[in-house]
Amino acid sequence: MTSRNPMTHPPFSTCCSIVPPYLLDAVTRAGDTDLKAVAEQTLHHDHELRTTRTSTTATRAASGPQDGYTTVHRDIYDAANSTTLPGSEVRAEGAPPTPDVAVNEAYDGLGDTWTFYDQVFNRNSIDGRGLGLIGTVHYGRRYDNAFWNGEQMVFGDGDGTLFGRFTASVDVIGHELTHGVTQSTANLVYSDQPGALNESISDVFGVLVKQRTLGQTADQADWLIGAGLLMPGVQGRALRDMLHPGTAYDDPRLGKDPQPADMAHYVQTTSDNGGVHINSGIPNRAFALAATTIGGEAWKGAGQVWYDVLTGSQITAQCDFATFAQLTVDAATSRFGASSPQADAIRQAWTTVGVLGGGTAATRSATQPAASDPLVRVARSGGFAGVVREATVRLADLPDPDAATWRSLLGSGAFQEFEAAAPAESPVRDDFCYTVSCPAHDVDASLSGQTLPDHVRDLLERTLTSGRPTVE
Repeated sequence: MTSRNPMTHPPFSTCCSIVPPYLLDAVTRAGDTDLKAVAEQTLHHDHELRTTRTSTTATRAASGPQDGYTTVHRDIYDAANSTTLPGSEVRAEGAPPTPDVAVNEAYDGLGDTWTFYDQVFNRNSIDGRGLGLIGTVHYGRRYDNAFWNGEQMVFGDGDGTLFGRFTASVDVIGHELTHGVTQSTANLVYSDQPGALNESISDVFGVLVKQRTLGQTADQADWLIGAGLLMPGVQGRALRDMLHPGTAYDDPRLGKDPQPADMAHYVQTTSDNGGVHINSGIPNRAFALAATTIGGEAWKGAGQVWYDVLTGSQITAQCDFATFAQLTVDAATSRFGASSPQADAIRQAWTTVGVLGGGTAATRSATQPAASDPLVRVARSGGFAGVVREATVRLADLPDPDAATWRSLLGSGAFQEFEAAAPAESPVRDDFCYTVSCPAHDVDASLSGQTLPDHVRDLLERTLTSGRPTVE
């Protein structure tokens, strides 16, 4: 077993999953009792992953050598339908294939992604420092997702009706591992436009891993994310269509793909961390348009430019669409020339989706929240009934006294102090536990209701009532 090199975790959670919550929410409302139970179970588990901050770093550091491999190093584990990670090792680096197709798909997909970053960008694993890649298959029972948890890849088997095994799509593996690349480079805040860029960048390099593995040029590619996940009978082609956002699926159980194709249809929402999986369709389409216009192997043109920006010194964790778009134009100009076909194609692509060009300032002001209007998430668990409640809210939507109190607490470091004062184990049975997350102020705190000042606990309770619920 291998240890981790330190990697900076993104705000809210290190857990980034391929199936967005809004899709699973649609399944819970579709009327099929069995599928509803599976979707609710997946949603509940994903919520726990987002709000429970765990780390296996210490365990791995104590049990194996430091990472820093100069060649690909993979370890595949089997959770045997439990949720204990990493599980039992079933295939180590260099070992022959096993009879388990999921094990072999995970092994090959991790290798394809490692080889892509190594041979295309001369990057030594996803962290650039030779990180060993770990994957766990058969996670949970009928678990409808796959995720990167900041340490490793995890794959569910799917429910067998809507989703099959999550190891079947190499672009899904490339997508999730690219969250690790972003985690160790730009570390984009996982909400609103920065979060949508975070998701889009994972789609971009996930689809490029697939294209290079299949030997496809930009015009030969399908530009689909998760095309191998949907089961026969599902009315859809994939989870997302990068070239034609909003058209990937239209199924009575999954709903209709909600992704917008341009800024005129940007979705204002406080769910899904401000629409990170929804609005990623806009930069996705910009990349696909640029790549197909340039032609040839997409990783050599637009892909190289996106990588230059992601790993460059100009991008910040709060980067919005317009800033990222201009950075790609600048990077293309620097690499290929100001009047090059690459720079022209990238500039035109961002103009087509409404991020650059006329009306950009108005579009940004209408869609990107001001720095003084941050998104705050509050979750409460525990208590006698054990019910989990969670809500998100923008401070400007709260009554003035509460909004002012929130701003004062967030700006003073108070939540970090409250977290430090919380006991490791509550001395009071059925104590409420709260989680407060606000990426704009770098707050992600777990708090004990028993040790919070009364006025702070009351503020959290009012916010749970005032905010938009994200988990019922």
